[in-house]
Amino acid sequence: MLAPTSAVDTAVRRLSQARPGDAGVIVDVRAESRPAEQGLSVEELQRRLLEFGFVEGAEIEVLHEGAIGRDPIAVRVDDMRVALRRGDAEDIWVRFADHADRR
Repeated sequence: MLAPTSAVDTAVRRLSQARPGDAGVIVDVRAESRPAEQGLSVEELQRRLLEFGFVEGAEIEVLHEGAIGRDPIAVRVDDMRVALRRGDAEDIWVRFADHADRR
Protein backbone atom coordinates (compact mmCIF):
# COMPACT_ATOMS: atom_id res chain seq x y z
CA MET A 1 0.00 0.00 0.00
CA LEU A 2 1.30 3.40 -0.89
CA ALA A 3 0.52 6.74 0.69
CA PRO A 4 -2.73 8.24 -0.60
CA THR A 5 -2.18 9.98 -3.93
CA SER A 6 -5.68 10.57 -5.27
CA ALA A 7 -9.09 11.74 -4.15
CA VAL A 8 -10.15 8.08 -3.94
CA ASP A 9 -7.50 7.41 -1.27
CA THR A 10 -8.17 10.45 0.94
CA ALA A 11 -9.71 8.27 3.66
CA VAL A 12 -6.34 6.47 4.07
CA ARG A 13 -4.15 8.30 6.57
CA ARG A 14 -1.42 7.56 9.05
CA LEU A 15 -2.71 6.55 12.47
CA SER A 16 -0.63 9.38 13.94
CA GLN A 17 -2.99 11.88 12.27
CA ALA A 18 -6.11 10.44 13.91
CA ARG A 19 -8.10 11.95 16.77
CA PRO A 20 -10.20 10.30 19.50
CA GLY A 21 -13.30 8.76 17.96
CA ASP A 22 -11.69 8.10 14.57
CA ALA A 23 -12.17 4.47 13.52
CA GLY A 24 -11.28 2.36 10.53
CA VAL A 25 -9.36 -0.65 9.24
CA ILE A 26 -5.58 -1.05 9.04
CA VAL A 27 -4.46 -1.28 5.41
CA ASP A 28 -0.68 -1.36 5.86
CA VAL A 29 2.08 -1.43 8.48
CA ARG A 30 5.39 -0.08 7.20
CA ALA A 31 8.03 0.73 9.79
CA GLU A 32 9.96 3.36 7.87
CA SER A 33 9.58 6.61 9.83
CA ARG A 34 12.62 7.94 11.66
CA PRO A 35 13.95 4.59 12.96
CA ALA A 36 17.02 6.25 14.50
CA GLU A 37 14.82 8.48 16.70
CA GLN A 38 13.02 5.42 18.06
CA GLY A 39 16.19 3.58 18.99
CA LEU A 40 15.12 0.50 17.02
CA SER A 41 15.90 -0.87 13.61
CA VAL A 42 13.13 -0.68 11.02
CA GLU A 43 12.76 -4.46 11.14
CA GLU A 44 12.49 -4.53 14.96
CA LEU A 45 9.88 -1.77 15.05
CA GLN A 46 7.79 -3.48 12.36
CA ARG A 47 8.02 -6.80 14.23
CA ARG A 48 6.85 -5.17 17.47
CA LEU A 49 3.90 -3.44 15.81
CA LEU A 50 2.80 -6.71 14.22
CA GLU A 51 3.14 -8.56 17.54
CA PHE A 52 0.90 -5.97 19.20
CA GLY A 53 -1.82 -6.78 16.66
CA PHE A 54 -1.34 -3.93 14.20
CA VAL A 55 -1.95 -6.12 11.15
CA GLU A 56 -3.67 -5.52 7.83
CA GLY A 57 -7.44 -5.94 8.19
CA ALA A 58 -7.60 -5.27 11.93
CA GLU A 59 -10.30 -2.84 13.06
CA ILE A 60 -8.94 0.14 14.96
CA GLU A 61 -10.37 3.05 16.92
CA VAL A 62 -8.59 5.91 18.67
CA LEU A 63 -9.88 6.02 22.25
CA HIS A 64 -7.80 8.70 23.95
CA GLU A 65 -4.81 10.98 23.49
CA GLY A 66 -2.42 12.46 26.02
CA ALA A 67 -3.02 15.98 27.30
CA ILE A 68 0.49 17.21 26.55
CA GLY A 69 1.36 17.15 22.87
CA ARG A 70 -1.50 14.68 22.20
CA ASP A 71 0.96 11.89 23.00
CA PRO A 72 0.68 8.95 23.62
CA ILE A 73 -2.54 7.67 22.09
CA ALA A 74 -4.72 4.80 23.28
CA VAL A 75 -6.30 2.69 20.57
CA ARG A 76 -8.55 -0.34 20.36
CA VAL A 77 -7.16 -2.90 17.91
CA ASP A 78 -9.83 -5.56 17.40
CA ASP A 79 -10.47 -6.60 21.04
CA MET A 80 -7.24 -5.23 22.58
CA ARG A 81 -6.42 -1.82 23.96
CA VAL A 82 -2.91 -0.54 23.29
CA ALA A 83 -1.08 2.71 24.03
CA LEU A 84 1.61 3.87 21.64
CA ARG A 85 3.58 6.96 20.76
CA ARG A 86 2.45 9.03 17.80
CA GLY A 87 5.91 8.53 16.31
CA ASP A 88 5.26 4.78 16.17
CA ALA A 89 1.71 5.38 14.91
CA GLU A 90 3.16 7.10 11.82
CA ASP A 91 4.02 3.67 10.47
CA ILE A 92 0.42 2.41 10.52
CA TRP A 93 -1.86 3.31 7.57
CA VAL A 94 -5.61 3.20 8.21
CA ARG A 95 -8.66 3.55 5.97
CA PHE A 96 -10.88 5.66 8.20
CA ALA A 97 -14.67 5.63 8.11
CA ASP A 98 -16.33 8.72 6.56
CA HIS A 99 -17.34 10.18 9.92
CA ALA A 100 -13.67 10.40 10.89
CA ASP A 101 -13.30 13.46 8.68
CA ARG A 102 -15.51 15.59 10.93
CA ARG A 103 -12.79 18.13 11.85
